[in-house]
Amino acid sequence: MFKPALAALGEALPFARTSDETRIPMNADRLRIETLSGLTVALALVPEAVAFAFVAGVNPLVGLYAAFMICLITSLFGGRPGMISGATGALAVVMVALVASHGVQYLFAAVILMGALQIGAGLLHLGRFIRLVPHPVMLGFVNGLAIVIFLAQFEQFKITGADGSKQWISGLPLIYMLSLIALTMAVIYVMPKITRIVPAPLAAILVVAGLVIGFDIPVPRVGDMASISGGLPQFAIPAVPLTLETLEIILPFALVFAAIGLIESLLTFNLVGEKTGTRGGASQECLAQGGANVVTGFFGGMGGCAMIGQSMINVESGARTRLSGITAALLLLSFILFASALIEQIPLAALIGVMFMVVIGTFAWKSFSIIARVPRTDATVIVLVTIITVMTDLAVAVIAGVIISALAYAWNNATRIRATTEEADGTKIYRIEGPLFFGSVSGFLELFDAKRDPGRVVVDFMDSRVVDQSALQAIEALASRYRAQGIPLELRHLSRDCHRLLSRAGQLMVDSDDDPDYGVAVHYGVRIGRFGGAH
Repeated sequence: MFKPALAALGEALPFARTSDETRIPMNADRLRIETLSGLTVALALVPEAVAFAFVAGVNPLVGLYAAFMICLITSLFGGRPGMISGATGALAVVMVALVASHGVQYLFAAVILMGALQIGAGLLHLGRFIRLVPHPVMLGFVNGLAIVIFLAQFEQFKITGADGSKQWISGLPLIYMLSLIALTMAVIYVMPKITRIVPAPLAAILVVAGLVIGFDIPVPRVGDMASISGGLPQFAIPAVPLTLETLEIILPFALVFAAIGLIESLLTFNLVGEKTGTRGGASQECLAQGGANVVTGFFGGMGGCAMIGQSMINVESGARTRLSGITAALLLLSFILFASALIEQIPLAALIGVMFMVVIGTFAWKSFSIIARVPRTDATVIVLVTIITVMTDLAVAVIAGVIISALAYAWNNATRIRATTEEADGTKIYRIEGPLFFGSVSGFLELFDAKRDPGRVVVDFMDSRVVDQSALQAIEALASRYRAQGIPLELRHLSRDCHRLLSRAGQLMVDSDDDPDYGVAVHYGVRIGRFGGAH
């Protein structure tokens, strides 16, 4: 009787649908899986949100509020059920500069603007462009992110001296810190081999915290840095001047935040889609991420995006609907309201150990083995994106990587333009191979010898494509060259997309029947002068 009731309830829940509107039956087993997956994620979110808050230089509660609100909103309205969002290291490492220079209120304002920019990206359907990010760029992105998070942890090895300056810890306190970090990492490594009932990061933190509290080990704790005790997040407009000067301060940061957030979210979006077999919803995810960040900024959160690690925990635990993310968010809020005193006892060494294991799990170690096997250009992109990520930020790195990859691709195709020739009965046929675009037009024009060719010349595009205006310009220049010699130029076997392109430009003057073998038009003449005499 109990199971049928749960099944009936599940059927009525809107979050039982996936992004491609496939309904998953919410029976008792599905409800159990989704709830337990959400519990696992919530338990693992606590230490990560606190750690990322420290990385950003803000109160841990700011990270926890962000994790709760972003997880809840994106779970309700996101484009990929099962994906988990919250405060992330990728954003935290670039937020620290704004917090250090202008304070946390400017961070909240930048997060609101970040969300508005992401909503704009969703309305413009820009999420689809994530497919343009090559795999070498993704590898460099991941590696750079891991290195940045790793380097950020060393700030926790500094204490404030009597003169107010930061000093590296040494002696016995350093030994304690290193020992506890090693223990944390060991527990995280061993725990999955024993049981998966409790998330390994949480188990490690509980073990280390128990030792520190039980034996009163003198190491820094979360409560030593700031209290996380608090109630429900409160609505408040960021306390910043509403002036153009404020906009000039937060806009560059907001652009970087928005770019990093969408890049990481959409990369995670694709990964979760591969794991769950779902598709679509990229623009919806952009809107959800943007809306979540706008709300978070008004409620004192640090902003965030999709979390690769937490999403994988959720999906591999069996979650396939929105219920898991909603459960995780609500449980996280309950931790904030009722378990703050417990969280304040967490030693920083445990958090550092967790982050080191996140680094180890995030870094694409396979890149070392494949870097010698992939083309030299791809290897260069991996290394450059990694370096740029560490030296600047993720958005600049990914954009630079895409540009470098695009230029390399263009150069590679530009060198592939060639032609085979055939001459008979006073007609010379040039069979073009390779795409005709801005990078290959020079090589294309060098293939022809108008002064020595016979009275009829045919250019066969069966194995080529006319791509852009530069290609149209080149065709007209070639036609002008042959016209000067009194030789008509004829195009053959244009594909339908090429036909449309040349027709729109007004360059085709003679149409003909379709080729029965290829299903494309056979012969065209060229109308010159459409591009100013090819100048």
